[in-house]
Amino acid sequence: MKLFDSHFHYDEKDGAPAEYWNRIKIPELAYALAVGADYQQSLQARHFAHEIEGAWFACGAHPEYADQYGPDIRMFDEFRHDPKLVAIGEIGLDYYYENSHRESQLSLLEKFLELALEWQLPAVVHCRDLDDRDLAYADAYDRLRDFTRSGGMVDVHCFSGTTVWAGKFLDLGAYLGVTGMVTFKKAENIRTLARYLPDDRLLIETDSPYLAPVPYRGRPNHPGYLIKVAEKLAELKNITTEQLAAITTANAARLLKVTLP
Repeated sequence: MKLFDSHFHYDEKDGAPAEYWNRIKIPELAYALAVGADYQQSLQARHFAHEIEGAWFACGAHPEYADQYGPDIRMFDEFRHDPKLVAIGEIGLDYYYENSHRESQLSLLEKFLELALEWQLPAVVHCRDLDDRDLAYADAYDRLRDFTRSGGMVDVHCFSGTTVWAGKFLDLGAYLGVTGMVTFKKAENIRTLARYLPDDRLLIETDSPYLAPVPYRGRPNHPGYLIKVAEKLAELKNITTEQLAAITTANAARLLKVTLP
């Protein structure tokens, strides 16, 4: 059984890549995508990917940093021809915390989507709104519709919206990521969503160091806990964990266009 963590954040404060990986790795964990949330994290993600076999990286800026970057993302050009770069992200919209103005978030998302098309890479998209609102989903959908019509591929990571919005993103050809939230006691909406998602668009991720699954909730998360996400999702899908691993690993490889060692 080989698991693919399609979204985690590496921090050099946790140790050098090999030391960190050897400390947290479990036998089932074979592959991982280290995702940048800003320029500096993208540098760290690149470092990790080059040190670890079976690891790749994405470069981008989380919407909370949109006011900081403005329309200028030229510093990311240095990643363009890196052989371990397989996606643009984490990018998107966050109207839940709204740490940056919405206009800045929208502008930054559009810039990175243009970059993803130019570099012919999939986009790893964050989308979150207040629980009773869906404007972030609507705004993201409008831009991703144009992006996918132009040939772009999308992973809407850590998806926690409704099945209605899931269906809209699936209609665009998007993949959707399930995290440790699927194990949370009060997260029945995530379990409903997980049952709804078709096998061929399903990804699993830790989004570590956030969202550690039960029974590790409250601790810093890491890719070694991905097995708990896989086990719960397999239970919900009424398939074996081995089958779930095979499905989601193949999906990640297809989206990211990587050859698995």
